[in-house]
Amino acid sequence: MAQSNKPPSRWNDERVERIMGTLLQSGVIISAVVVLAGGILYLLRYARLPLHYENFVAERESLRGLAGLGNSALHGDGRAIVEVGLLLLIATPVARVLFSIIAFALEKDRLYVVLTLIVFVILIYSLFGGAT
Repeated sequence: MAQSNKPPSRWNDERVERIMGTLLQSGVIISAVVVLAGGILYLLRYARLPLHYENFVAERESLRGLAGLGNSALHGDGRAIVEVGLLLLIATPVARVLFSIIAFALEKDRLYVVLTLIVFVILIYSLFGGAT
């Protein structure tokens, strides 16, 4: 039997699955911690204020864009921090797909790179440019 002189690939299926599992777990835990911290800050600041349900107040403009959201979160706004945590939760599966593209490319599996790129484009389109 002829032995292959090729060194074993560092990117086998088991390693990729472990890294993906860690990525997903970390993303969910980090986003949960951020949401919890934002919720605590929000409650500390606004828990004792009376609620006025008779008047509808639209969301502040600073929470509608990423730049304003980031600025508000950095200044300790609890609602903005909760929104950042939710965005991190949404970004977790997107990061998984992006990692899959890289892993398939390192494994030189062109078919799965193309298929995963299509999934990634659909994800990004649905997040940022989807039907309004």
